[in-house]
Amino acid sequence: MEIKLPLFAKTAFGLITLIAVVYILYVLQDILIPLSFAGIIAMLLYPLCHRLEQWRFPRVLAIFVCLILTIAILVLLMWGIINQFSAFSEDLPTYSAKVTDLLNKAQAMIDKHLHVRKGKQSAELQKYGLEALKNSGKYVTDFLSGTTSILGNMAIIPIFVFFYLYYRDFFRSFFYKAFKSVKNSKIDAILSRIHEVVQNYLFGLLIVISIVAILNSAGLYILGIDYPVFFGILAALLLLIPYVGIAIGSLLPILIALLTKDSPMYAVGVLAIFMSVQMLESNFITPYIVGSKVSINSFAAMVVLILGGKLWGMAGLVLALPFIAIIKVIFDNVSVLKPYGFLLGDAEVNRKQNIIK
Repeated sequence: MEIKLPLFAKTAFGLITLIAVVYILYVLQDILIPLSFAGIIAMLLYPLCHRLEQWRFPRVLAIFVCLILTIAILVLLMWGIINQFSAFSEDLPTYSAKVTDLLNKAQAMIDKHLHVRKGKQSAELQKYGLEALKNSGKYVTDFLSGTTSILGNMAIIPIFVFFYLYYRDFFRSFFYKAFKSVKNSKIDAILSRIHEVVQNYLFGLLIVISIVAILNSAGLYILGIDYPVFFGILAALLLLIPYVGIAIGSLLPILIALLTKDSPMYAVGVLAIFMSVQMLESNFITPYIVGSKVSINSFAAMVVLILGGKLWGMAGLVLALPFIAIIKVIFDNVSVLKPYGFLLGDAEVNRKQNIIK
């Protein structure tokens, strides 16, 4: 028998359920984050694994080949970044001396124009420096604990990926049994659509990161900024944090330009390069390559990114868009949830569809 509840009861029940879900997601983040990353990676590796199985590879061997190739690519990428960072760290004493010189010039300018003596400035700097030093222990401890947690999670992700790929038919059978009222063909269609959306988003993102890395590196090289490849790739990798990642990645090369070049116009040039690349990426590169595969409107994306960052930190920022894309696919295929899928969708695409109708 279907029980009809008044509106306030439905609203209260929905809010309680939402609070419970958010609380569970927060409390269990240490296990849910690696599970989530493993699920995304498993979707990315599934085509290769399936192709190897078609070539008569046993499933276990096919999965191991996929994992070994993925780990090898990541190791090569990390090796290149670490080499660049090592070369950059060798010049840190030089940069430190230039920072000291820049501070001395700034103090002299303040003394000349604002009539604040260097002694008073040094006292204030020493005061704030001591406060920062007091808090540095906490920051270092938090950083080390966070790094240890991330490394521990990364170590377990390949295991989860293996089980996702190995038991994929078993999971599909579970969905058949859990949703008996829904036709198996409908469930297959939803799962295929989820896989297609996530896979296209990830492949598109990899291509976009590669293009942006080349553009960043070329621009910095033309300006003569030190370590252009390192800074170009670093800023491109920060595209994993949508909207603000490339802006964050521009801060360090701007600082290097201020320290190593005689004119501040080089820093302005670095800023112009990164702003131009970001405009190209957001208005042309990403829409053309990723297209409408993840048709989420900008407002919904920003809200989800903020909520993801609050809930799971950096991992939440990276996982936010793939998750909301999966949720939209589910909403679009469930009758009572279709209005919410419409609310998440791209307003321009929805407008064109309504015009066609």
